[in-house]
Amino acid sequence: MKKITLLIAFIGMITLQSCTVNEEQNNVDNDTISEVFEYSNVDLTSGNGYSALLTFPHATYTSDMVLVYRLVDYGSAGDVWKLLPETYYFNDGTLDFGYDNDFTRYDAQVSLFGYDLPNLSNVYKLDQVFRVVVIPAYFGNKTAAGKLDFEDYNSVKEYYKLDNAKVTKIKM
Repeated sequence: MKKITLLIAFIGMITLQSCTVNEEQNNVDNDTISEVFEYSNVDLTSGNGYSALLTFPHATYTSDMVLVYRLVDYGSAGDVWKLLPETYYFNDGTLDFGYDNDFTRYDAQVSLFGYDLPNLSNVYKLDQVFRVVVIPAYFGNKTAAGKLDFEDYNSVKEYYKLDNAKVTKIKM
């Protein structure tokens, strides 16, 4: 009887051991979406130190990639956006002026720099339009590495499937 009980216990252990569940985890975040905030009527004057603070509608994650573009031209062919930092030079190759930016989880600061900003044409200082593109770090750092030219707004828009209808517009 001991041998039969031992045999049944052994068979039971083998049977129960083979009943394991293999769960496959999907670590891809499929609901994370890139966002675009557009700031219009931005003035960069001596009164504000030639800089403007573009406050985000909500905090972003510390790991997110933030790209800031400036509208430089528009027409029937579409808008032309340039990635900051952006620099303009005199004909002799010396620095004339440029735009720079930095950002936190809550905002991006855009600054105008150069040697003679008071005499710079108002075309470059007043009524500027900026777009801030927030890309979740997983997408920005993993999938686009080496595949995407971030300076080309239209490529970024296409790659991350950014919809112009969903751009959050903010007037300054």
